[in-house]
Amino acid sequence: MSSSSHFASFAAYTPPPDDHSVPASTSKSGPARPWFPNQTSQRDMSYQSGGIPTFNASAAGGLGAAEEADSQQNQWETRYGLRVDLLAAMAYLLGPISALALLIIETHNDFVRFHAYQSALLTTPLVVIRIFASLLHFPGWMCTIFTLLLVCPELYMAVRAYLDASQNGLARFELPYIGPIATRWLDEE
Repeated sequence: MSSSSHFASFAAYTPPPDDHSVPASTSKSGPARPWFPNQTSQRDMSYQSGGIPTFNASAAGGLGAAEEADSQQNQWETRYGLRVDLLAAMAYLLGPISALALLIIETHNDFVRFHAYQSALLTTPLVVIRIFASLLHFPGWMCTIFTLLLVCPELYMAVRAYLDASQNGLARFELPYIGPIATRWLDEE
């Protein structure tokens, strides 16, 4: 007995986009998609399909929800794809030289730029004092003290910036007097 009516009709099987056993050229859906979605389609996706969840916003996005989600995602991104924690620590290691280099090179990440500003404000006066101490021929023990006053804060702040980025979720450690100035300069950019 042959029946011409079908109970249900189904489309032809297409493999899921993350199935690498089927070559992309045989797939009818086009080229294989990456596992994580790109940033242009991030706004239209739900959190089940890999999008960033937005809280206190309507289903359509709400007031600035897409921009807020992009800023939360981009806080870990740097201009050249380098690690945020290492760049923030590097801002302190060579004093004003590394701070200036990072301010010129890194234009995307506010955490790295904050630590570069703070490093410049901290280490530049200490380097100037150390240079004057050697030019004015201070005794050797005083030059050693000035050198330690330069190196110890640099090392402490480098370790602190690294740990704040890697363990504390990009929490900024602001030095008294210097930290608020660095924050203000960053906000004025």
